[in-house]
Amino acid sequence: MKYLVGISRLFVGVLFIISGLIKLNDPLGFSYKLQEYFSVDVLNIPFLEPYALMISVLVVVFEVVLGVFLLIGYKPKFTVWSLLIMIVFFSFLTFYSAYFDKVKDCGCFGDALKLTPWESFTKDIVLLFFILILFVGIKYIKPIFNKLSTTILALLSFILSFWFGYYVLMHLPAIDFRAYKIGANIQQGMSIPENAAKPVVEYYWKFKVNGEDKIITTNGSYPTVTGEFISVDTKMIDEGYQPPIVDFSIESNDENLTDYFLSQNKLILIVSYSLEKIEKQGAEKLKAFSDEAIKKGYIVIGLTASGDEAKQHIKQTYNLNFDFYLCDEKALKTVVRSNPGILELQKGTVMQKAHWNDIDTIKL
Repeated sequence: MKYLVGISRLFVGVLFIISGLIKLNDPLGFSYKLQEYFSVDVLNIPFLEPYALMISVLVVVFEVVLGVFLLIGYKPKFTVWSLLIMIVFFSFLTFYSAYFDKVKDCGCFGDALKLTPWESFTKDIVLLFFILILFVGIKYIKPIFNKLSTTILALLSFILSFWFGYYVLMHLPAIDFRAYKIGANIQQGMSIPENAAKPVVEYYWKFKVNGEDKIITTNGSYPTVTGEFISVDTKMIDEGYQPPIVDFSIESNDENLTDYFLSQNKLILIVSYSLEKIEKQGAEKLKAFSDEAIKKGYIVIGLTASGDEAKQHIKQTYNLNFDFYLCDEKALKTVVRSNPGILELQKGTVMQKAHWNDIDTIKL
């Protein structure tokens, strides 16, 4: 049991720290995932949505800290009980998502590693098994340093975790795992290779044959059957290849201008998923920056999911001399974790990206 506890302690501690740090690298992204869980269509607790970011930071900091506590042997009883409660809650959440097909990606490892709902649930069950070993053999979890050193390390893990979460919120994720990271080409991210796996869909045709209902399954072709057609249902068996970028566009009220703008050599994108929620201090910095960019030969455009009234209000309020175009809100939240955020593109390739706090770092 002593050796089992030692192996479990190392495995659980390291995994909790890695998982927590990946999410702590992008707490805003994890908060979007929590909003999805809190929505009416999933857990139906929408009153928690406004607090998603606060909950996100607290959960991921606690996840990292528990991993550190376990490894250094700080307060074993509190640590193991906390780990057990957390993994039971996560197991319920991932099972609910998988069984009812509610959330396609649990966000356990942020954008670094995508897991299907059933893969996430399996991961949580494995963790639960090792945590139960720790629970049974808790007496074997001893501090690896003296009491003062262990307390200092525990306190440092808490302080550094909160500092790191605050830092990335005020700037951008330290490591960008998304399809819009610096160096990525948006057109390539939207393309599908010729030899890519195709979607597999099953069709369930319902006919009335000799007075009885009969279901015939095909891959899409209309079945050869003598009878009265009633209905058809479909089920996605395999989604096939999904490109990293599926919902990015640049649209006016009249046309889709995505290809046109992504072919430009000097393009500045001012991204605000919601102009109604735009940070005032960030908006105030856009005028001087966009004027300077235009002087230096850049095309400057805005991207938002907000309507025409909000676009006109922001342009007039801050005296902006560029137009806003339409893009899906979820896509814009993925493009840059800032409202507003700034990108420089060259023929669709992301050359620079910045939080509005770091707008001065964009080199024109």
